[in-house]
Amino acid sequence: MIGALTLDQLRVLVAIEEAGSFSAAGRRLRRVQSAISHTVQALEEAQGVLLFDRSSRTPRFTEAGRALAAQARQVLRQADVFERTAKAISVGLEPELPIAIDCFVPTQPVIRSLAGLQAQFPDLTVTLYTEGMAAAERRVRDGSAVLGLCALLPSMEQELQATPLKQVTMVPVVAPSHPLASETRPITRDILGEHVQLILTDAQQRSGPSFSVVSARVWRFVDIARRLEFLLAGFGWGTMPRHLVQPLIDEGKLVQLTIDDSCLLPGSFGLFAIHVRSRPLGLGARWLLAELQGAAWFAGE
Repeated sequence: MIGALTLDQLRVLVAIEEAGSFSAAGRRLRRVQSAISHTVQALEEAQGVLLFDRSSRTPRFTEAGRALAAQARQVLRQADVFERTAKAISVGLEPELPIAIDCFVPTQPVIRSLAGLQAQFPDLTVTLYTEGMAAAERRVRDGSAVLGLCALLPSMEQELQATPLKQVTMVPVVAPSHPLASETRPITRDILGEHVQLILTDAQQRSGPSFSVVSARVWRFVDIARRLEFLLAGFGWGTMPRHLVQPLIDEGKLVQLTIDDSCLLPGSFGLFAIHVRSRPLGLGARWLLAELQGAAWFAGE
């Protein structure tokens, strides 16, 4: 009961609107018509609003009655969600599942897995954060995300549990107009160092990471999509996930470089799902993690 209002009164009001009359609502709810009339009168008296015009033989909704019937339907829907959510929480489903994914993570397998999660747990509130490098891990650490998908191996401190998901292949690329695209010499560290390198950096680290930085001149980006735009425009060279640039290589919009030093740049790195070890995952997060582990991450898998 909300004050003098009950969900049963709202159900009666909605049943009358949907069935078309007091008698039809009574048949739907398996009640005598007098019980329907009494419920409506009690609702009118409690709220101080005339819901039906009784000047004719068949009561008709007033304008206020129709407006409140629409509100009643919305309240009943929310009450149903409340009951389902409470029941799900009682068996281990978390009230909310905040997830953070960094910019290296392939989008399509995440979309498919989240669609499956939504179908499996339709009342679970999911919050998604798309982040730059290292930010997904930070969100997991500070508690604003329960589950993080990180394309770089986390620091693996005792507080974090990391589940391997996939290896991401990296390739060095430039635009066809860039001098490196037509370089005839074996491309060595010295040659790469003559050109601007476009790298991703952690937005909260002012100096930026030194990982795989070869050139003396570096342009730093926190957004992988913006860095790709600058690569396409020919401003420098950089390594990109193959799943993002292979179509552009096939179309001739980017050129993959052959580097004469297999240890110079990373050929691949791991993609992980991480969570804080001391905070056990709920039912939804465990379902999603299992789905991601079995996902086809790239075409042909």
